[in-house]
Amino acid sequence: MWKHTGSKRPDFASIPGPGQESVWDYPRPPVLVDDPRRVEVYAGNTLVASTDRARRVLETASPPTFYLPPESILAGSLEPVAGESWCEWKGEARYYALVDTLTPVAWSYPDPSKQFASLRDWVAFYPGRVACFVAGERVRPQPGGFYGGWITDDVVGPVKGEPGTGHW
Repeated sequence: MWKHTGSKRPDFASIPGPGQESVWDYPRPPVLVDDPRRVEVYAGNTLVASTDRARRVLETASPPTFYLPPESILAGSLEPVAGESWCEWKGEARYYALVDTLTPVAWSYPDPSKQFASLRDWVAFYPGRVACFVAGERVRPQPGGFYGGWITDDVVGPVKGEPGTGHW
């Protein structure tokens, strides 16, 4: 679990209960933390990825984004697709779709910034496009469609992407 850094949460932020984290306690710039819980990703009934060595990127106002090591991805399940985006912290992202589809379900950073160099080629999945699980709990996608944060019962917000959060 992420430890509160002593920063002051805004008045509108939910107070975390026992075993919970507030996205308002996450830092900016973001940090990368190891997560030993079992993470699984399914496309339908097919297990696409599984690991107990995930890493989470934690950034103020956003639910964690989970990254999985490349060797945890089922060989031949993903293929590159057109599209790129730029993260001010990590650099240029590349996108991946399930084989024989065109909709991106995942992304990675082939040449990340120095701060996130250990994420080179690790893969993050959109939990609204494939079924993602953390320690057996089905992940809910971060609202808004663009971001890939993973919402679980141990994360409280409100989070970036919800209605009325565009100014964050």
